[in-house]
Amino acid sequence: VQLMESGGGAVQSGGSLRLSCRATDAMYSTHCMAWFRQRDGEEREGVAFINMDGYTNYTHSVKGRFAASKDNAKKTIDLEMNRLKPKDYATYHCAAGRPYNCQSESRAYDFGQWGEGGQVTVST
Repeated sequence: VQLMESGGGAVQSGGSLRLSCRATDAMYSTHCMAWFRQRDGEEREGVAFINMDGYTNYTHSVKGRFAASKDNAKKTIDLEMNRLKPKDYATYHCAAGRPYNCQSESRAYDFGQWGEGGQVTVST
C-alpha cells in the first residue's frame, strides 16, 4: 500500500474534520499530491492539490475553508476541512501523480496512485 489515509468521520454543518495521507518517501518527494472526493454516481472531483514544493491549489467550492499541507517529518499530506457543509459529504481519496500542472484543473486520470478513501459525513 503506497498511500494510506486516516481521519474523516461525521460532523455537523459548520464543524471541522481532518484527513491525513501517508505516502512512500519517493512518492512524497517527487509527485503532485492531491485530495479528490467522490459521491455515489458522480465522478471524482479534485479538491486540493499540493506540489513538491508545498504550493497548494484548491477547487473553488472549498477555497477559504479547506487547507492542505505537507509534514516532511511524517511524509504525510494533510487536509484540514473547516466550516463543513452538507454538500462536502463524500468519500475522500488521497492521490499521487504527475499531471502537467499540479492544480485544480488536473483530473483523476492524471493520477496513478490512490488511497482507499475515507468517509466524510456532514449533517444539518
